[in-house]
Amino acid sequence: MKKGLLLLIVFFSVTSGHSQVLISLIFGDKLNSPFLEFGLEGGVNFSDISGLESSGTNAGFNLGFYFDIRSKQNPAWMINTGVIVKSPMGAHSIPVYSLNDVNLDNTFAGGSVNREIRYFNVPILIKYQFKNRIYLKTGPQFGLLAKAFDEFKQEVDKDDVIYKKNIRDQIRVIDAGVAFGAGYHMNVGNGLNVTVQYYYGLVPVMKGDGPNVYNRSLYLTAGIPIGKGKAAQRRAEKEAELNKVVLPEDEEVKPKK
Repeated sequence: MKKGLLLLIVFFSVTSGHSQVLISLIFGDKLNSPFLEFGLEGGVNFSDISGLESSGTNAGFNLGFYFDIRSKQNPAWMINTGVIVKSPMGAHSIPVYSLNDVNLDNTFAGGSVNREIRYFNVPILIKYQFKNRIYLKTGPQFGLLAKAFDEFKQEVDKDDVIYKKNIRDQIRVIDAGVAFGAGYHMNVGNGLNVTVQYYYGLVPVMKGDGPNVYNRSLYLTAGIPIGKGKAAQRRAEKEAELNKVVLPEDEEVKPKK
């Protein structure tokens, strides 16, 4: 049952972020157990592309779901994984380049270009939580390309003129690197996770023979367990049912002499 729900959530995550949130809220309690925590995670990330001339980081919002799979031998150790459905990366204010169109080149001369690359990211991290609820985690992260575009921007007569160029065919479909971070598991409600995480890309972003450039991104996120309290209540009710002693109808309890 849990495997089927997990596959359903992954499928809807890739097709629609809104569907992912809806499915998570409906089935969250079915995916939680004493050794498995499931929840939604989101926040902001600040990205750049190393080796690419730019003037600053590209800020964006990220959203996804996570699983903390605890070790039965030592629950302090766990595997932290999931899917970051929305995770824009890129660079801010890279130099304007030719669009092979005289009118467009004249319009955006002296303007700026913001590069945005969107991936479905899957971290597979080893996580250790100390007794004071502080945790550390690290491991590989893999990305599947969704969209990529350059946004040209120029101000003309006090109005912004924007042109988006699709550059998906210039970007490698698979991205991979190392993620590492630290956070705190709050003892409030079902436990809010607050994390600072950094991604260091190891696979060149662009195709072709040009200079190699790599994704870099700093994540500030909060994770909220979904259905954890309801799942715990259901387990307690089942345990109470199992602990009940039911006597046959024709058997009477006689007082001891």
